[in-house]
Amino acid sequence: MTAFLEVDHVDKVFPLANGGRYIALKNINLEIKQGEFVCLLGHSGCGKSTLLNIVAGLDKPTQGGIILENKQIKDPGPDRMVVFQNYSLLPWKTVRQNIALAVNQVYGHKSAKERHAIVEEHINMVNLRQAADKHPAQLSGGMKQRVAIARALAIRPKLLLLDEPFGALDALTRGSLQEQLMKMCQEYQLTCLMVTHDADEALLLADRIVMLTNGPESHIGQIIDVPIPRPRQRLEVVNHPSYYALRGDIVYFLNQQKKAKKRQQVKAPAIIAANGLGKVNLEIGFIPLTDCAPLVVAKEKGFFAKHGLTQVNLNREPSWKAIAEGVTSGRLDAAQMVAGMPLSLSLGMGNRPTSPTVTALTLSRNGNAITLSKRFYEQGVRTLADFKAAIAQESDLVHTLGMVHPSSMHNLMLRYWLASGGIDPDLDVKLTVIPPPQMVANLKAGNIDGYCVGEPWNSRAVYENLGFVIATDLDIWQSHLEKVLGVKEEWANKYPETHVALVKALMEACEYCDDRRNREEVLQLICQPNYVGSAPEYTRPGFIDPYDRGTSEPAQMLPEFNEFYVNKTNCPSRVEGLWILVQMARWGIVPFPRNWIDVLDRVRRNDVYSEAARQLNLPGLEPERTSFRLSDGSVFSPDNPIEYLQGLKIKREIKVEEVSLDPLVVGA
Repeated sequence: MTAFLEVDHVDKVFPLANGGRYIALKNINLEIKQGEFVCLLGHSGCGKSTLLNIVAGLDKPTQGGIILENKQIKDPGPDRMVVFQNYSLLPWKTVRQNIALAVNQVYGHKSAKERHAIVEEHINMVNLRQAADKHPAQLSGGMKQRVAIARALAIRPKLLLLDEPFGALDALTRGSLQEQLMKMCQEYQLTCLMVTHDADEALLLADRIVMLTNGPESHIGQIIDVPIPRPRQRLEVVNHPSYYALRGDIVYFLNQQKKAKKRQQVKAPAIIAANGLGKVNLEIGFIPLTDCAPLVVAKEKGFFAKHGLTQVNLNREPSWKAIAEGVTSGRLDAAQMVAGMPLSLSLGMGNRPTSPTVTALTLSRNGNAITLSKRFYEQGVRTLADFKAAIAQESDLVHTLGMVHPSSMHNLMLRYWLASGGIDPDLDVKLTVIPPPQMVANLKAGNIDGYCVGEPWNSRAVYENLGFVIATDLDIWQSHLEKVLGVKEEWANKYPETHVALVKALMEACEYCDDRRNREEVLQLICQPNYVGSAPEYTRPGFIDPYDRGTSEPAQMLPEFNEFYVNKTNCPSRVEGLWILVQMARWGIVPFPRNWIDVLDRVRRNDVYSEAARQLNLPGLEPERTSFRLSDGSVFSPDNPIEYLQGLKIKREIKVEEVSLDPLVVGA
């Protein structure tokens, strides 16, 4: 079903007097159904009214657009009427004349008698018959607002826009007008978009509440569905079983945003040298995997040097644990990281001290596979169900599977895949951490029965006839994030220009890697001994050549197996980050942070990514903020993570608690 109103990836940027830019709104994407009442809620300065004005046609977006009934909004029009907080009545005209002003403008083709009837109908609708001939100065605030509402409704707009219309009224008057508005919306099936900062007002009026984060770069933090049936009465709303939980969620969101604003105000000063960069000599860690390609290309093709990073050393690390240690200790300025590592370091995984770590760039998508020992294939194992049966038949054995790090997509997707087939990854099998280059040797020695890892270590097992690929990550969650660029938050705040330069260099390298004409050259670069050091014959599958699973099935071309730039790869998606948080909490790796919106906003530095894209004149496209479906048919929503967690069948005890990313702040 096509949306009645669509806010399509709207950005709003205001130029500053000093030549800078203030990004008020960033990537606002919202669909509203006909007859729906939606409230925009957030602190002052979050861009609520700016967004409403864009929908009204009173302001224009810097990027994106507004679609109403399949037509783009470019200017104000009678199909949208705005009710402002300050009434906006002409003081020299009476109530009747103020309403008639709109009616005569829109319905000029009707007779005077017909127009008069419309005016009188709406005077009665808002119970202003006794004041019809009075001027605004003779009216109370509530009466003035009723005139504004009557004027708006008199021209039968397709969309009613309300900008805190009751904010200046006393509680009694506000309550009366809210009830009248609900009745009119119900009777005329109005579609409404309303700005408010009042949680109780939003819960009374709205079908959905769209909560915006602080500016700059305000975005949709969470959307709350209000499951309270209509028609609504105030007491029935307050007594609804969901009311206090919903109100608590709203108040909690607003309080978290208030804390985030205070933290922004005390940020330490940055170091920026005369050349514009605070640091030009960098130590960057990586693991020998095919998807380290952007780092290798940035070094070998001169992208680091192009952006002022004159001395970059790429350090081949033995494990993801060493990567984490290198960044937290300061030995490494930055590193290729498994997708969940910035979050797990920031949250203090394994009872370790929190080490706030950020990512401003997703380096790659896909590229992993689940490989099982060849003996399972010889036993007839072809599917996950077959593997479950094989485990049951060998109940006296401990089946051990390797993965690379608890916060890696390898661990989380292997667990997800097993659980989707009814296999408990902690009770039915044993998972163990093994560095990627050691997977094949451990499989050959019989220490493990299979593993989930990136290439070329699956293809090498196939090449040596040690294993077969039972599933690739494309079979589980197509186009998932895989590796990211990670730096300490302290480092990012200290060297902001260096951070942007680093992201720019790697974005260009990612684009170079995804030009298929460059893949042969990139292959030769990564196969060098100081990088991946693998043989080309088992590094090519999936990267260039058809992917061989080591089965009787013919090798298959998988053009999406390694993605570095296409399909909006590079923006650090908050929704994907939320899925990682949920899955880590599912298996008891970390508690689920109740303040997940604040955690994701702090760890995933979309502002740095956007600035780098702007400086490169690249579109800087962000992934959709939307639900997505995985291969087992389950749907993940970015707005109900705790409900999603509680609905999972195979999981550990779920812990939900507020998490502080500031080690010195107690009870934040």
